[in-house]
Amino acid sequence: MLLCGGRRFNLLAPTTPLSFGTFIKHLAASKSSKLSLTSKSFTASASSKVISSSRFEALNSRQKEQVHLYIDSLLEWNQKMNLTAVKEESEVMERHVEDSLSIIEPIRTSYLSHCGPSSENLNLVDVGSGAGLPGVILAIACPGWKVTLLESLNKRCSFLEHVVSQIGLSNVQVKRERAEKLGQDVCFREFFDVAVARAVAEMRILAEYCLPLVRTGGIFVAAKGHDPQEEVQRAERAIQLMGASLLQICCVDSHSKHGQRTAIICLKGKPTPKKYPRDPGTPAKIPL
Repeated sequence: MLLCGGRRFNLLAPTTPLSFGTFIKHLAASKSSKLSLTSKSFTASASSKVISSSRFEALNSRQKEQVHLYIDSLLEWNQKMNLTAVKEESEVMERHVEDSLSIIEPIRTSYLSHCGPSSENLNLVDVGSGAGLPGVILAIACPGWKVTLLESLNKRCSFLEHVVSQIGLSNVQVKRERAEKLGQDVCFREFFDVAVARAVAEMRILAEYCLPLVRTGGIFVAAKGHDPQEEVQRAERAIQLMGASLLQICCVDSHSKHGQRTAIICLKGKPTPKKYPRDPGTPAKIPL
């Protein structure tokens, strides 16, 4: 189901999937309306307008304190290493924290509809976690989730380990490894209920990074910009090769200049062939 501008499109039904050509046709048609849905609109009326700051306000006092501790650590460490281009606390809150919180409802709703009876104890991996976005924020907001922050760079892992300890997150582990290697590790391959990625790579590369880590019957969620249709179309082959299919696109409000972003959600229907992911570096150099 694509939800945009108050219009609903059945993009993929469990028994009769639509072709990507039909999907892109519907997506293009939807652009005639202003894309202004919030994550609440994922399950409610498209006319319901929710101020995005309500996502943070909905957290309890301990969670809010943890978010502020995270932001303080991020800005402090950012002075000695490149973690984010954002320099002010208010910008971090608007551009990073709110964007991260915005994908929780699409994850929950998609999982409950297609994967399992509960979304309270998900096993989730944040691929290319970087500064811990969205993984650290998801772990704060959803303490029942077990979150793995996957990052290949030592310096960033040092920051992640510091901030997880500083905040006191017992539901988070930091894993220093490339996604291509972890996807071939029997201890992690097809181990997670959900994989997420934000600001890592284009969709066809992300598919090969993320989907081998997702169990059959799980979902992959890519946080993307306001106009993902060409990127989604290019990723058709890669998503299918990984044993998955496009489930839905959710439009969520954002503080970006376009006023909204999208969550691209893929459902894994069968195991990923053993030859994927390919060797480290290959997915980015030779995308499927």
